[in-house]
This record gives sequence, C-alpha cells and structure tokens, in this order.
Amino acid sequence: MYREWTIHGRLKNNMEDFIHIKGAKTHNLKNIDLKIPRGKMVVFTGLSGSGKSSLAFDTIFAEGQRRYIESLSAYARQFLRQMQKPDVEEITGLSPAISIDQKSRSNNPRSTVATITEIYDYLRILFARVGKPHCLECGREIRKHSNEEIIQSVIESVSAHVPKKTRKVMGVEISDDTVKVYAPLVVGRKGEYYQLLYDLLGKGFEKAKVDGELKNLREQILLSKNKKHDISALVDEILVADFARSGKEAATRQAAVERLSEAVERALQESEGLVQIEDATGTRLISAKFMCPYDGFSFPEVEPRLFSFNSPYGACPACNGLGTKHMFSDEPCPVCHGARLRPEALSVFLGDKVDIVSITKKSIKDAYEFFTLLDLSKKDQEISKTVIKEITARLKFMLDVGLDYLTLERRANTLSGGEAQRIRLASQLGSGLVGALYVLDEPTIGLHQRDNERLIKTLVNLRDLGNTIIVVEHDEDTIYAGDFLVDIGPGAGVHGGHVVVAGDLDKLLTAKKNDSGSITLAYLRGEKEVPVPDERREKDKGKLVIKGGSAFNIHNLSAEVPLGRMVAITGVSGSGKSTFLYEILYENLRARFDKRYRTNKVYNAASFTGTEHLSRAILIDQSPIGRTPRSNPATYTGAFTFIRDMFATTTEARARGWKASRFSFNVPQARGGGRCEACEGNGTIAVEMHFLPTVYVTCDICNGKRFMKETACRYRCRT
Repeated sequence: MYREWTIHGRLKNNMEDFIHIKGAKTHNLKNIDLKIPRGKMVVFTGLSGSGKSSLAFDTIFAEGQRRYIESLSAYARQFLRQMQKPDVEEITGLSPAISIDQKSRSNNPRSTVATITEIYDYLRILFARVGKPHCLECGREIRKHSNEEIIQSVIESVSAHVPKKTRKVMGVEISDDTVKVYAPLVVGRKGEYYQLLYDLLGKGFEKAKVDGELKNLREQILLSKNKKHDISALVDEILVADFARSGKEAATRQAAVERLSEAVERALQESEGLVQIEDATGTRLISAKFMCPYDGFSFPEVEPRLFSFNSPYGACPACNGLGTKHMFSDEPCPVCHGARLRPEALSVFLGDKVDIVSITKKSIKDAYEFFTLLDLSKKDQEISKTVIKEITARLKFMLDVGLDYLTLERRANTLSGGEAQRIRLASQLGSGLVGALYVLDEPTIGLHQRDNERLIKTLVNLRDLGNTIIVVEHDEDTIYAGDFLVDIGPGAGVHGGHVVVAGDLDKLLTAKKNDSGSITLAYLRGEKEVPVPDERREKDKGKLVIKGGSAFNIHNLSAEVPLGRMVAITGVSGSGKSTFLYEILYENLRARFDKRYRTNKVYNAASFTGTEHLSRAILIDQSPIGRTPRSNPATYTGAFTFIRDMFATTTEARARGWKASRFSFNVPQARGGGRCEACEGNGTIAVEMHFLPTVYVTCDICNGKRFMKETACRYRCRT
C-alpha cells in the first residue's frame, strides 16, 4: 500500500482519502464495490427503489455507527440501540456517522420549534442558573443566601459605616452604634400570639420587636387578634466598633464576627430560613431559602424542570402543560393563558424582567438579537457563556436557512414540510463537528427553489469544515452542487442495485461522450428532458370556492380550485401552502365527507362552497407507512384482508370451521388464528445479546412462513 509523510511529519495513508465499500449486498444491492472520496459532498442518485438508501443508510451509515458504538464500553452499549452489521464484506475509511433521514412533522401538541431544536432545553438551564426569581405577591426579587453570604454582607455594611453616635470615655471617642440580629417569626399575620411570646421567653430570649417597637418579653404584651402583626425575636446586639478593631484588639474583632455568625445561625433556625439585620443603614430581611422575606411567599427550588411544561413540577396545573383547555382545543387555558407553565416559572426573569415565555414568543430573528445584546453581570456571564453560545449557534443556523420569521413557540404540528425539514437540519447540523460523516436523505423535500440555495450553502460549509457529506437526492440544484456523483440503478427493486456510474461530477458532465447508460446523467447533461405538455385539460367540472380563509399566516384569502384537473399549490417555504391545503381545503372537505367528522360547519373560512361536485376526499400526506416488523405491502394496502377472506371461502376452510382470522399471522391460536406460536407470527426469532446487537434468526418451526403447518389450505390449486 502506498504511503507518504505529510509536511507535519505524520504518516499519511492514501486509503484515508476514500471510503472503500466492497461486496455490499444489503437488500437489493448486487455485490457492489465502490470507492468514494472523503471530505467531499457525494450525491447518490437514481430511480426510487434503486437501492440508494440501502447503500447510504443501511450499509455505510449503519456500519459507521455500529463501529462507533462498539468502541464504547460493554456497560455503555447495553443502553444504546445496537445496529445490525450490514451485509457487506468490507468497508474502510469510515468516520463516526450521523444520519438525517426523512421524517414527517411531529403531531405532538407539546412540541414547538424551541423544543425540537433543543433551544428550549438550553433556555431552561439558563433560567435555572442565572434567572432571578421574584415574589408573586410583592414583585420583589427573591435571593437565596448562604450563612457565609449573610455574615459577609453585614460585615461589609458596618465596615463602610462611619459611626455617628459617639461618647468620650477617659478622653477616647467610643461609638454606641450596634448591629441587631433578629429572628422574624411573624410577618404580616393576624393573631394574639400570647403563646409564641411566652415560648420565646422560655427559650432564653429577652426582647422582641413587635410591630416596629422593641419590647421586653418579661412585660405583658397585648395584641389585637384582628390586626396584622410583625414579631421578631432579638437574638443578639453587637457593637459596630468591635468589627473595626485591629492590632492588639484583633481578638475583639474575631469575637464579634463569631457572635454575629452564631446569632445569624440561631435566627435562621428559629425563623426557618429568615434573618433580620438592623444597623445604622436601616433594617433589611434576608432569606436563606427561596422565600420572600417581606410577605413569606415560598418559592420552589429553581431547577431546569421548573420551566418544563412536560414535567408535573413545572407544568400549569390547570392544563397540564398543554396551554389549551383540552388536548385538541385551540381555546387558551384560563389559568396560564397559553403560557403552559406554573406561575412561579413565569416569575423568574432574565435581564430586564424577561421571562422564558416572553423569549419563546419572539421570532428567531428577534431572539438572536436579544441574546447577542443581553447584558448580564460578570458572574452570570461566566456561568451562562456556554449555554448562550449553544442557543445563538442554533438560532444563527435557522437564520441562515431562512426561518427568521418563525417564533420559537410555534407548534411543530403547524409547520409546513419544508419548515420542519430545515428545523431538523438546524438541530442536527448546527453542532459544527469536524471529521464526521453526514448521511442525508433528500434534505430538499418540501423546499422552494429559492430556499435550496441556502440549504446547499449550509451543506457546502459543513463539507468545508472537513466533513464528508453523502446526500441521497433527486433535486437538480443539489446534484450540481456535489463533488462526486454515484448513480444507482438502472431500474428499481430487483432491476436495480448496481452502480451505473460513479465519478467526479465535473468530469462526468463535460465528457465528450456519455456511454454509461445512466438516465440521471443523461438529464443532467441535457441529452434528455421532460417536455412541457402541448395541451391542458380545460373541461369545466365545477370548482371549490373559498372566501375569507384565515389560519396561521393566511389572512382573508379568497381562491377558486378547479375540479377534474391537476392543481399545483406553490410558493416559498412557509408561505402558507400546507396551511391552505390542510387547515382550509381538507378540513372543510373532511367535514362534508367523513362520517366521523360530518358537520355543516365551515372551518377557517367565511364560506366554502362547491363540494356538491365531489363524492369523497382522500388525504395523502407525508406520514410514513407502518414500520412494525409484521407489516408488509399486502397488509399495509389492505390486500391481505381480501386474501384472508378468499381463503376462508374454500371448501377445506369451511369444512374445518375456519374463519378469515385463521389466515392472519397477528391472531393467536387461542383466538382462532393460525399463526406460528414459536415466533408469534413474525417469521423470525429475536435473540437478545445484551450489549451486542440483537440477533434475528429464521424460525425453525415454520421456516419463516409465519403460520403453523396445520394452516394448510389451497385455493384453486391443481397440484
């Protein structure tokens, strides 16, 4: 193998510049051998079903992730989803792999732009660490002080204070100023408190401040039970001058500090977390807990979960964090008014009294500006530096891909397909890794051509950082932006699985002759094209008429949709195409034709007419098909229902009393099914290997047929 030394003196292996795949046979791949360059943007093209995803995801990505996981300890691997070793002889030159495949938008009513980009997770940490809680009753800031902080603040206060009251003793000026330490026991509450005052005397206290007046506890104190009172027990009184001692009198100063420390500790113990300090500068209440010292309002521990509407600790108790009255309601919760959090979480502020919900209401552009201009104390800046960096990085990525208009609180189930795709890219590509392998599945799905340029620029920047990008794509702009082209085909399914052409894109496009047989390359070179139809359907079959349509970003829209034709709804990503299609068109069609939702109500429009020309409405969206191991094309399309019914009509089945359920591999034998109980109708048996990938073996009872042998019935078979 050829090797050379780099200018840095390290041994360089030319194999490291390429990813070598040898003998790939995953799914329909036909023993593929392929060499693709590292540090480049490689585009996999070909017909749908030709094997692009089998090579990119089920082979290259699967092996890259499997190897990385295997490098972890056995203890760590048991908590991770293990990937099966792909059907390939050898792959070399792999880096840790990151997959970004196709997923439909989330229908979870709790998911928002902020949560799916993980910005909200960082916001929760930020508010928990540098947010300032405020009392819900009086609005004052609530601080939690340690004993040391309280003592230090008192010492600093008296040290800066110049004694005013002095008297001469043997020609020496002596100050009579003192520091009084109180234990606040009653703050603004009604009652006589006779027993409380009596108990204080029994504990050794001599004096107490009652409604602002210092009184001797040995004297009778009468209080009106219908008036609010403040009662604080005097714990100790220390001369201010003692804190200023030095030299030979340093022991006096030390004794004063120790007395102050003991007094503060006793006060906190008696009042369960409050201490009142009175000196020449005034009287102030200090709390050692998250409790307002002025009205006793108790604040919960400020933790990240306090700001989570998915946690019972932080969610609004009335709506359980939904923000609406009911699961599928649009009417805001009467308690939190759509904020989704408990009141205490909304009383923790950042900067100039900005709460976490106020930030999520901002657009991505405004939120980015807020964090770049946020003014924090030096201490808070040091604490929050890493968190704010993560937040601004994700916001910047969404700005770069044209999502500046979205608000962070926007629900995920209201996003268009293009918006959802770009947000997913923002959450996964925004980390800025170097030397990684990114595998993307048609990232331009749902994007307008205008937005393609921004996405491609992002991928190119990611490549320039030193990453290898593999993109499975049909989009012409993305293919042209690539460095290396791999066309899989020539057909789909059993007719595909071959590398039709692979090479440097510029060379393939500029070659004098295209004899590769690649249909994709023929279109890229302009040798083939899709002709524009000479004639359009013009027969009038009625139309749907929408007036005053309003939903999300659509306002007072009026439109006519001709029937009996192929109608395209276009516009830039986020312009309102999906809103128009789902929330106005389909919502009203479903109300007319679906028995479960049938109503004459008009949704999101002033009027909706023209449905008399139709007999039914069918929605085909981007939701993925079933991914259960039992599902197959026959069950998913419903064809297997008719097959089971057909076998149930045979003479043999009727003679044995078999119903259609006998021919289902989902129905247990105990309920009249005919599935193989050894594998429970799966055809394979999963063998758990703990920290190794689960091994799937063909069932040795049914040989993968999924039915028990007794379920033997033939339909019009001559042999």
